[in-house]
Amino acid sequence: MTGRPRTFDIEDRLELAMRVFWRHGYEGTALSDLTAAMGINRPSLYAAYGNKEALFRQCLDHYHRGPARHVREALDEPTGRAVAEHLLRGTVAVVTREEGPGCLLVNGALATGEGSAAVRADAAARRAEARAALRARLRLAAEAGEFTPGTDPAVLADYLTTLTHGLAVRATDGTPAEELHRTVDFALLTWPDA
Repeated sequence: MTGRPRTFDIEDRLELAMRVFWRHGYEGTALSDLTAAMGINRPSLYAAYGNKEALFRQCLDHYHRGPARHVREALDEPTGRAVAEHLLRGTVAVVTREEGPGCLLVNGALATGEGSAAVRADAAARRAEARAALRARLRLAAEAGEFTPGTDPAVLADYLTTLTHGLAVRATDGTPAEELHRTVDFALLTWPDA
C-alpha cells in the first residue's frame, strides 16, 4: 500500500524552510515554525525531508546552489584579485538580503548546544571545504606570478574567509550594504598585486 501522492514541490518548500533557518538559526527554529512557513504538516515534513537536522542539511545544500552560489562562481574568475572581488561583493549581496541578514552557514549553526553538535560540525566542515577550495585557487594565482613576492596564498585565503565571515556578522548587526562595500573597497586596495 502506498501513501497519498505529494501535493507540493520539494524545492519550493525547501526554499521556504531555508529562509526560516536563515532568519532564526538552527536552534532558534522550531518544527512548528517550519511547518507553518512551508505550509505542510509534520508527517509531510518528515516524509519529504526527514527530521529537522536532515532538513537543515538540505537547506545548506540549497543555500549553496542558490543564494551563496557566488562562493563557487568566484573560483572561476580569471585572476586571484577577481576571485577576491567576486567573493567579497557577492558576500555583501547575500548577507544583506531580506531573508537574513547574515549568512546561513556562518550564523545558522554557530550558537548551538550539545544536542546540535552534529549540525555545528557539519557547518564547520562545509566552511573548511570552501576555505580549502579558495586556498587551492589562490595557490594557482601565486604560481602564475600574480602576487607580490612572499605572499602566502593560504594566509590570503584565510584572510578572505575571515573577512567574509566578518561581513556576515556585521550584517546581522544591521550594517548597511554600502558600509560593507567600503570595507571590501579597503580590502581590495591592500590586495598584494605583483
